[in-house]
Amino acid sequence: MRSTILALLAMLPAVALSNVALAGEIEEAHRDAVTGRDSYWNCLAQEYNRDSNKGLSGPDFTSLIASVCRSERQNFRVTLVDYLSMQFPDVDAGAHMTTANSAIAAAQKDIVTAFIKHKAPK
Repeated sequence: MRSTILALLAMLPAVALSNVALAGEIEEAHRDAVTGRDSYWNCLAQEYNRDSNKGLSGPDFTSLIASVCRSERQNFRVTLVDYLSMQFPDVDAGAHMTTANSAIAAAQKDIVTAFIKHKAPK
C-alpha cells in the first residue's frame, strides 16, 4: 500500500506538467482564434471603407461581404474550431463548427448593418 502511494505521489509532477502544457496549448489556441477574428474583421472593414463599394445597395453590399475575405474567414473558422475543441473536448465537433459559422455570420451582419445605417438618409 505504501509503495502504491509513493508511486502515485511520484506521478503527480508529471500530471501537473501535462496540465500546464495543456493549459499553454489552450491559451495559444485562444490567441490564434482572436488573431483570426481580428484579421477577418480588418478585412471586412477594408471592404466597408472601399470607395468603390460606397454606391452599392444594401443587398449588393451584403452579397459582396458574403464573398470577400475568403482566406481570413476560413482561417478564423479553423482557429476558432481548434480552440473550442481544446477548451470543450466533450462537445461534438459539429457544435463547434456551428458556433464558428455563427460568429462569422454575426461579423458579416454587423458590418452590413453598419453599412446600411451609414447609407440611410438622415
